[in-house]
Amino acid sequence: MKNQKAITFISLVLFCSYILQDILGLKIPFLENLQSQELFKRWSGFAIALFIAFQWFLTFTRIITKLKKHAVTFTKIHKWIGAFSPILFYIHATSYGYGYLALLSYVFFANMLLGTINLDVIKSHKEWIFKGWMIAHVSLSMLITVILFLHIGTVFYYK
Repeated sequence: MKNQKAITFISLVLFCSYILQDILGLKIPFLENLQSQELFKRWSGFAIALFIAFQWFLTFTRIITKLKKHAVTFTKIHKWIGAFSPILFYIHATSYGYGYLALLSYVFFANMLLGTINLDVIKSHKEWIFKGWMIAHVSLSMLITVILFLHIGTVFYYK
C-alpha cells in the first residue's frame, strides 16, 4: 500500500512521544489545566468515542454488501486516523490512569501498535498470519469498546 512507510513512521513516532512525555514528566500546563475541567474531559472523551466508532466503520464496509465498494478507501482512512490516535489520546489524557483506565490505555496502545505493524508491514501472505493478526486486532478493538462503555458509565454514574 502506498504511504505505508509514512503511516508506520508517524504511528511509531507519536506512540514513542506519548511514552516519553509520560516517562519524563513532560507536561503542558495549559493542557493539564484543561484536562482537569469536567466539560473538557467529556468533550475530549466524546471525540475519542467518535474516533473508536469511526474505526469500527471499516468492519461494516467489509461485511455489508452495499458498502464493500468503499472498503479500500476506508482501509486507508482507518490506517491514517489510527496513526494519529496518540494525539487524540494525549489531548484527553497525558497519563495512563489507574485500574481499568490503565488497562484501557494499555489495550488502546497495544491495538494501535498492532494496527501499525499490520500485514502491509509484515508482508506475509500466509493465511494463518492474516487470521491471527485479524483476530487479535478485532479482539482488542472489542475489548477497547467494552472498557470504553464501562468508562462512560462510571463517569456519568459518579458525576
